[in-house]
Amino acid sequence: MIIELTSAELTADSRLDDYTRLKDVKLRSKIEPERGLYMAESANVIERAIRAGHRPRSFLMSKRWLPTLDKLIEAATGARDGADVPVFVADEHILERMTGFHLHRGALAAMQRPVLPSLAGLLATARSGEPARRVVVLENLVDHTNVGAAFRSAAALGVDAVLVTPQCADPLYRRSVRVSMGTVFQVPWTRLDSWPSDIAALQEAGFTVASLALSDDSVSLDDFASLPALRGPDARLAMVMGTEGDGLGWRTIAACDYTVKIPMDHGVDSLNVAAASAVVFWATRGIGVS
Repeated sequence: MIIELTSAELTADSRLDDYTRLKDVKLRSKIEPERGLYMAESANVIERAIRAGHRPRSFLMSKRWLPTLDKLIEAATGARDGADVPVFVADEHILERMTGFHLHRGALAAMQRPVLPSLAGLLATARSGEPARRVVVLENLVDHTNVGAAFRSAAALGVDAVLVTPQCADPLYRRSVRVSMGTVFQVPWTRLDSWPSDIAALQEAGFTVASLALSDDSVSLDDFASLPALRGPDARLAMVMGTEGDGLGWRTIAACDYTVKIPMDHGVDSLNVAAASAVVFWATRGIGVS
């Protein structure tokens, strides 16, 4: 149903509660998983979410975007007016007061958060129904931008799945989704329950687990990607990327099979995790390929 808003008061309709204080990262990071929702921002991101089978709880958009998005609304709800799903529309100045920012990407949708698969289930099916060959673990990243960028690189460079540790920033937070360009809906992912204990589960599943870190026994990325153990169609690799600043925990590094470093010049000792992930994904793109 299409509902026109004439006031910026979120209390005007209880279904607007999903849009409360969208710029409060700490609050949103808490309430979105608790309420089983996430925010999709922009027509492109909403379309990718719907293609992935995610269900909208409501839409919020400026009036001028409704004719552009009505087919998308119909695809998600079965009706161009949204049927039982509220489609809130308002003038842009009202939306800006409601959300705290200018909706220059056209629309927001409050989406139902999907149920995440188990680690075993994900590893068994992540490669288009076949077992995963290359996965990445994001350990305790705090910057949603970096999480989104890692997903985008994973999608572009053929990584089969992303695993996030219990303390890692939410891949479905609005900024993560936006930076990922919606690829967070394309790359299979789940949140690990027990870290770094889950490293053992990866190893038992046949994965060589490599931590990206600087240490006395670090192996050059080029040499690592050429190891005999990583050749052939049955090779499996799990790459572990650490948090901004502190990097990987020592227990994580100790539990991994290898510690790998990216060779760098001019006295630079490290890259931003988003940049490092893209380099590592590119260098290992041939692993597990028949």
